[in-house]
Amino acid sequence: MNNRAAIFPANRHALYDAHRYSPAVRAGDLLFVAGQVGSREDGSPEPRYDDQVRRAFANLREVLAAAGCTFDDVLDVTSFHTDPAAQFDTFMAIRETEIGEAPYPTWTAVGVNWLAGFDVELKAIARIPG
Repeated sequence: MNNRAAIFPANRHALYDAHRYSPAVRAGDLLFVAGQVGSREDGSPEPRYDDQVRRAFANLREVLAAAGCTFDDVLDVTSFHTDPAAQFDTFMAIRETEIGEAPYPTWTAVGVNWLAGFDVELKAIARIPG
């Protein structure tokens, strides 16, 4: 029996179909959100790093909203960075405007050498309210 349900935002971007994955899967009252990148609707990356980070957070918010969640429902986040030493100050400044008030979700930041043309990716787990 398949007890998971795929969740798609209203403004679904091309990467979901091109790479054959669901942006999020609901299992019970948990939402597992696939890595969200700074992708435009056509699947291309925002060229400027700060815009790419903002778009990654916007894409994450859209997926959360499709499941009836907000960032306040997020329990855990993993962020992936292609050049953490150069990017982290910019990322953290934008993150501060996005994550809301304490208590904060757990967060793990990982340096990677490839994100398919992107520079940042956000993966999250949330509890669906109600």
